[in-house]
Amino acid sequence: MASRPLDDRTVTTLVAAATAAPSMHNAQPWRFHYRGAEHLLLLRADPERAMPHSDPDDRALHVGCGAALFNLRVATAHADLVADTDLLPDPGDPLLLAAVRLSAPLPHRPADAGLSRLHPAIRQRHTSRHPFADRDLPGEVRAALENAAAQEGATLIFPGAWHAETVLDLVHDAESRDLADPGANEDVLRWTRLGAEADTAVDGIPEYAFGPRKQDGRAPVRDFAGRRTVADRGTTAFENTPHLALLSTRGEGPADWLRAGQALERVLLEATLADLATSLTSHALEDRALRLLARDPASGTGQVHMVLRLGYGPRGPATPRRPVHDVLEIT
Repeated sequence: MASRPLDDRTVTTLVAAATAAPSMHNAQPWRFHYRGAEHLLLLRADPERAMPHSDPDDRALHVGCGAALFNLRVATAHADLVADTDLLPDPGDPLLLAAVRLSAPLPHRPADAGLSRLHPAIRQRHTSRHPFADRDLPGEVRAALENAAAQEGATLIFPGAWHAETVLDLVHDAESRDLADPGANEDVLRWTRLGAEADTAVDGIPEYAFGPRKQDGRAPVRDFAGRRTVADRGTTAFENTPHLALLSTRGEGPADWLRAGQALERVLLEATLADLATSLTSHALEDRALRLLARDPASGTGQVHMVLRLGYGPRGPATPRRPVHDVLEIT
């Protein structure tokens, strides 16, 4: 590996796995550049896919790119390669989020088997906006998800009843704030795809992934249709006591956001292998004042980056992805 670059097909396969990651409103805010002579794969933020209203500091953009980076690491291990990852390698270039040097395994440094085992879940993981069964999560599954986050330098907690109610109230507050803010739906309108547009979309959230309207229940599921009509959607009851988990890091900054994204995707892939359906919401975290209130009330520390909803139910449909040739440059 040290004497020759990877072939283009292998690089394309790695990046295709990376782009299966979740991102806010499925905006897919990433670009990749592979420098063959250096065996170096660069991950860059795509500022044209930023969300100035919902994500003014680009926190969610970094989380999404971090999730793509984790998928890249998983795919690299699955290809029996070793990835050395450097976050934010150039202070003078803030859009360059990570540099990944690829190499062949050595006897004393094999490919990461722990990452490779997650590879099947990359294509199986989808966001589900459907109701989940009234069934508890086994303790060993919770422990595995907590460990997954910890391996990436983050913390995953399953809030107690009082804390969970607080988080659900924050989601409701965020929804109320949106109603009072004329520009609140600007990003949602930009990144949702209705009608014929949904059939040809390569990004955003198509109407077939909205899920049913919530008739009752307290599950934090964002209604991307709003007041717009979506055919054959229907309404149904969701969970009254949803299983929530909060993902946080100690610090708050671009490197922390990238770690949070990697931890998030590791948790999601582990959950998928455990036959759990998952959905995400950052609605209550888009406002910094609300985000601070979502922290663990016992410690009062840490920065919450994502609220996860976990359970047993339909995984939801796959959402579209941009062709790899649109996001990857090879030189």
